[in-house]
Amino acid sequence: MSLSGRNVLVSGGAGFIGSSIVRELVRQKANVIVYDNFSCGDMANLEEIQSTIKIVTGDILHPRFKRVLIDNDVEYVFHLAAEPFIPKCYYYPERFLEVNALGTLKILRACKEARVKRVLHYSTSEVYGTAKYVPMNEDHPTKPLSTYAASKLAADRLCFTLFYEHKVPAVILRQFNAYGPRETQPYVIPEIITQLSKSNEVKLGNIKARRDFTYVEDVAKGAIELMACPGIEGEVINMGSGADCSIEEIAYTIGALMGLESTKITVDTRRLRPLDVNVLLCDSSKAQKLIDWEPKTDMKEGLRRTIEWFKEHGSTWVWEQKIVAEDQMWKE
Repeated sequence: MSLSGRNVLVSGGAGFIGSSIVRELVRQKANVIVYDNFSCGDMANLEEIQSTIKIVTGDILHPRFKRVLIDNDVEYVFHLAAEPFIPKCYYYPERFLEVNALGTLKILRACKEARVKRVLHYSTSEVYGTAKYVPMNEDHPTKPLSTYAASKLAADRLCFTLFYEHKVPAVILRQFNAYGPRETQPYVIPEIITQLSKSNEVKLGNIKARRDFTYVEDVAKGAIELMACPGIEGEVINMGSGADCSIEEIAYTIGALMGLESTKITVDTRRLRPLDVNVLLCDSSKAQKLIDWEPKTDMKEGLRRTIEWFKEHGSTWVWEQKIVAEDQMWKE
C-alpha cells in the first residue's frame, strides 16, 4: 500500500524525527498535516516544505485534536508528540506522564472516533531498560529506568489494550537511538558536535554506555513502510541498526570528522543520570521480515552529514536557542 494521495497527520511533526517523516511523506506525495505545539519542535525544521503541507498549532491534550482529524478526513496518524528529554523528567515527572501517557490515550480515543485507519505510536527502546541479552528483540523484558521510559511504556500498553478492547488500529514502533540533522533536544551527538565546534575538549556523563544509533532518514523511511504494512495492528516492532558503539567512541569519531588533531574527554559527574541504561542493541529482524527494512547509512557517513548540516546552519541547534525560554516555562 502507498500513502500517496492519502491524508496523513503527524503529531510532533515539527520535531526531529517527526519533521524527517513529514519530508519523506511529502516526497511520496501524501497530503500531510502537521500537528504540533512547538514546545520542542520548530518551524525551521519544516521551512523548505512549508508551502506543501498544512500546519496546525495545537496540543494533544486538547479536544481540538479530534476536530482536526475529522475536518481533514485524516486516514493515518503518526504519533510522535511527546516530552522526550530524559534529564528533564527527573524534575517534572507529572508533565511527562501527562503528555506521554494521557496524551497518547487521548490520541487513541480521538483516532477511534474519527475512524482513522491506523495510528503508528512512536515508542522507544528506553522501555526495555539496560540489556539483559543482546541483541534485544520485542520479547525482551521491559524495565524502564526513568519517568520518561515509564511514561512511554504506559503509552505502549494503552495502544496494545485499546486495540484489543476497542479495536483502535494501533501499531507500536520501538525506536532505538536516532541521530542526524535538525535535532531539537541536547542529546549526546549534537551536544558533542556543539562542544567540539568550540574546542577539542568535550564534557560528558556515562561515556561507557553503549547505544544503537540509526540515521534519521532511514528511521523515517522505515516508519512509513510500517504504516503501510498490512495486518500488524497491536504489534510491537523494534527499529535499530543492529550495531552499537560507546559514547566515548562516538566522541572520538566526531572529533576526527571535525578535523581535530586530538579529542580530550572529561567525565562530568553532573551529567550522570540517577539510573542509566548501559547497553541498548537492537534486534530488528521482525522489521526486516515485515517490510524488508534495514538502514542504508553507516554511522560514519551519518555523522559526517550531521556535522555538515550543523556547519551550514550557523553551527547551532534549535535547542540552543530555546533552552533558556523552555526552562523558564517549566518553572512557571
